[in-house]
Parts: sequence; structure tokens; C-alpha cells
Amino acid sequence: MQEDESTLPPMTAQDYSEINDWPGYFAAVIGKGPRGTLVSALDGFAREGLADGLAVDLAAGEGRDTLELLTRGWRVVATDSHPEAFSYLWPRVPEALRPRLSTQGTTFSETQIPSCDLVNASYALPFCEPCHFEALWSKIESRLPKNCPANRPPGRIAATWASLPGRTHHSRDEVLTLLEGFTIEMMGEEESDDTPDVRNPKHWQLFHVVARKC
Repeated sequence: MQEDESTLPPMTAQDYSEINDWPGYFAAVIGKGPRGTLVSALDGFAREGLADGLAVDLAAGEGRDTLELLTRGWRVVATDSHPEAFSYLWPRVPEALRPRLSTQGTTFSETQIPSCDLVNASYALPFCEPCHFEALWSKIESRLPKNCPANRPPGRIAATWASLPGRTHHSRDEVLTLLEGFTIEMMGEEESDDTPDVRNPKHWQLFHVVARKC
């Protein structure tokens, strides 16, 4: 029996993502600040003297992280599979920063990752179909530099792993195995239950990671 919509809590960004209503999700989160994993990775590069690198922002969505990268002087390749994603991003990019941004409408299975300094995946990886995850991860690993020219630091990945039903998820040990070719600079573990204002409350286990190529 279908619930009466008037008795349900208002839709949140999480609710929109669960039903793959990505325009609803983009509208719900627009204006939010960059993710903490990205800020931590960029601060690490800044300490090493790199402020003009190339980043790939996977599943960039409405573009909160892309905007932070551009503002800090980075060049960005932003990808997303939803055709409306970049209509939320481009209008908010200042004219002077536009030459440093390129966008790709592409799925995880078809994503082309150029050689870059940073892969920012935020919450994207759990949404990659399990059958395509191994190939995507291989692309990420191979495009981040390990042996760098003088005065250029190794590449980094910034990402969050989450346990989502029917999506790609990993245990802590599995995440550590994936990161064997990296030095982990940050690994925050978060376990919590949703509050009642979410329509379909869940128990969450999240791993927030910033890792530097060995």
C-alpha cells in the first residue's frame, strides 16, 4: 500500500539519490561547500608547493568540489553521467576560470581519465556498478603519477566509501587492500544511523580517505 505523500518528511538529498532523481539531488545540495576529503588533499598539495595541478572530478554533479578546485587555481576535468549535471555547474563558474574547466558526460564504464595530479571521487565510487569497479579503479591507479619530475609531488586520491545496498561497497580491510599502492594520509571512519527526518533511514558505515601515491 502506497504511503500518503503528505505524511512523509520532506525529500532530502539522500532521498533523491536513493531513487536516482539526480536533478532533485543537485538542486538539494547546490550551494554547499566542498567535501572535507578534497580540502584535505588540496591542503596537502599546497604544503608541497603545488597549486596549479590537474584534477579529475568523478561524478562531479552540481560541482561543489569542481568550484573549489578552480578557485584554488587548479585545472579540472569534471565528469558526470547525468545530462543535466553541468547545467548546474557552468552558470556558477566565473568567466575568468572557465578556460581551466572541461566537462565530460560519461558513465563510469566509459570514463577516460587523463594523467593527473588528483582524482577526486568524493561519494562517487559506491555508485559505480560492481561489474565496472575493477576497471575504474585500475584507471585511477594508472593515471596518478608515482615517479614525478623534480619539484612535483606524487598524485593523490580523495574519496569516500559508503555501504549502499545494491551498489559497490567495501569493508575496511577491502579499502586498505585497494590502497596498497598508496600512503594513507587520512582515513576517517564514520558509523551512524539516520535521523527520523529521512524517509528511508539507514545505518551507515563510511570511510573518508585521502591517499598519496607511493
